[in-house]
Amino acid sequence: MERGIFRCPPQWLPFLPPQVRCPSPQELPLSHWALLALTPAGARAIGGVQLRCKCLLVPGDCPVRTTAPFVISYGLSARDSLTLSGVRQPVLCIQRTLPGPGGALLEPQEIPLGELPGPPEALLGLLGLRLLLMPLTKALFLE
Repeated sequence: MERGIFRCPPQWLPFLPPQVRCPSPQELPLSHWALLALTPAGARAIGGVQLRCKCLLVPGDCPVRTTAPFVISYGLSARDSLTLSGVRQPVLCIQRTLPGPGGALLEPQEIPLGELPGPPEALLGLLGLRLLLMPLTKALFLE
């Protein structure tokens, strides 16, 4: 099973985990994804395509059709599984237990974010993808 991010912004490419690829629109319904992340542009572009995946990472304000047992939303709403908080320093908030790297569970927690290559709200999809695929380290996420 594959891992992918649909409509990945070019500036994110250097930060993608090595096992993640950027599928074309034609590939989306043909593959069974272990993890598929949709950017806001990707979620808008798929239209009514049925997505087959084990875990789907999707903007909270974009409804999609899927058979995924795990749908993880990201955004700035309290309903989203991954969101942000923090006044002076951005903090990634895990709102509910999520499937993590290697089958481990990620418990609800707040993770301070260090230096980021852009506004944290614009990077939530990338941060979520890395969180789900890579072990947490002291140099959090984007080094």
